[in-house]
Amino acid sequence: MRDFHLPGRSPVFAQNGICATSHPLAAKVAVQILEAGGNAVDAAIAGAVLLGICEPQMTGIGGDCFVLLKPAGDEKIIALNGSGRAPAALSAEKLRVAGQAKTPGAPMSGISSGGPEAVTIPGAIDAFCRLSKDWGRIGLKAALAPAIHYAEAGVPVAPRTAMDWRIAASTLQGDARDHYLLAGKAPVAGQVFRHPQQAEVLRRVALEGRAGFYEGEVAEDMVAALRALGGVHTLDDFAATACDYTDPVSGAYKDVEMVEHPPNGQGATAILLNNILSHFDVAGMDPFGTARAHIEAEAAKLAYDARDRFLADPDYMTRLPHMLSPELGADLAALIDPKSAMPDPRAASDRVHRETIYLTVIDKDRMAVSLIYSIFHSFGSGIASSKFGVLFQNRGFGFSLEPGHPNEAGGGKRPMHTIIPGMLKKSGKVIMPFGVMGGAYQPNGHSRLITNIVDFGLHPQAAIDAPRSFSDAGQMMVERGYPDKVRAELAEMGHKVGTPEVPIGGAQAILIDDENGVLQGASDPRKDGCALGY
Repeated sequence: MRDFHLPGRSPVFAQNGICATSHPLAAKVAVQILEAGGNAVDAAIAGAVLLGICEPQMTGIGGDCFVLLKPAGDEKIIALNGSGRAPAALSAEKLRVAGQAKTPGAPMSGISSGGPEAVTIPGAIDAFCRLSKDWGRIGLKAALAPAIHYAEAGVPVAPRTAMDWRIAASTLQGDARDHYLLAGKAPVAGQVFRHPQQAEVLRRVALEGRAGFYEGEVAEDMVAALRALGGVHTLDDFAATACDYTDPVSGAYKDVEMVEHPPNGQGATAILLNNILSHFDVAGMDPFGTARAHIEAEAAKLAYDARDRFLADPDYMTRLPHMLSPELGADLAALIDPKSAMPDPRAASDRVHRETIYLTVIDKDRMAVSLIYSIFHSFGSGIASSKFGVLFQNRGFGFSLEPGHPNEAGGGKRPMHTIIPGMLKKSGKVIMPFGVMGGAYQPNGHSRLITNIVDFGLHPQAAIDAPRSFSDAGQMMVERGYPDKVRAELAEMGHKVGTPEVPIGGAQAILIDDENGVLQGASDPRKDGCALGY
């Protein structure tokens, strides 16, 4: 139990159903769907699509999603890949010739983040339609009704959303500025944001299914916007979009099993990170002290280096078993110096590799959904279609322009994604769907959440509340929740320590307490949202 003298959040307890997400209105709508007879899939769709209005800088119908689903009465987890593909005419060679490659060999760079070449076909709407048809109870029209209403009526901008909006407003270009700024400026907290054009798109999807988005006038509007900027997208590319059911990947950490979405998401990175950490006495460290932050940072460097080498469209990736193997975790753990930061993880691990918004809902029947839905960078590419204001993701930025790399950009390929939904199992049973937002941080966030729970016995809410650090792109970002002493000691060990402008990531989880027949929801105070149940 937390110390009630100190700031913090209590978990939310409910018997029948819970939604935990990053905006209270989305959580409320999801619970209302459950109360009205919908199941967890219906509620997840309703809440997720509404988040595109509540937090348009984070997600929207121009983006992708990944889903893990545990059906009612079954412990088998199903994965759905709702990520879109590059247009058929995209060519890495043409991009190289055009001078787009800024950092050859770096899989997460080389393609402009704000150009049409970074825009892959949005996959989320196709996935939502498929989920509703295959697993929903009340139908797509009912699930989309709340988002249609609030897109018309408007949503007051929440404080964290307002801060993100202000920071990323300069990303918006052309028509996107008309659709996503108020009088040319980012809205402040309390101002009402409306998007009636998106309401019209959702009405068409509600009536026509995926054809209302991927064919006809909406698709024509999207293609025209992209081609006007030099994109190679076609109506055929949009019409061909299709999600795929896949098999999850998993890895053990002590007495629990962490289940992740397979590539092209980066869930395998989280499993590798845990495999590395399993070779250290994490439980014997101060949970918020220097030693743990250092070991986690070094392990993350090595796991992310492996991600950048190997992760790609599953049709092109050949080293997944290598990434998931416990042996690789042991080999990489041996490279870590407990007293000093490594300057170059790629050089250190070369010899080892020779031979790459979140929402969770549980319903009264214990169907569980772990869904992450994103446009990648804040406001994605910054490009929106003219008439309907569909804001496009920039997932193509995740491609490599290195010739022969498994994640090399190419027509019809899916890029490596950062978004990863997760579930935790124990003794063969699902005990907690969870997710950690935050771009590249997500595998590190999954690992930290699980080690907080397993090694230090923290409740999921306390594990989410706890301070975070993250070493990426040559700098170790340390939240203000850490004491100055830890910052100084990390700097002495060779880490380039900084304080992030915004807090690191955002997380939600729902713990299933079968013994008491109760669900326990947890939601990150770093975001505007909450967990709600009934």
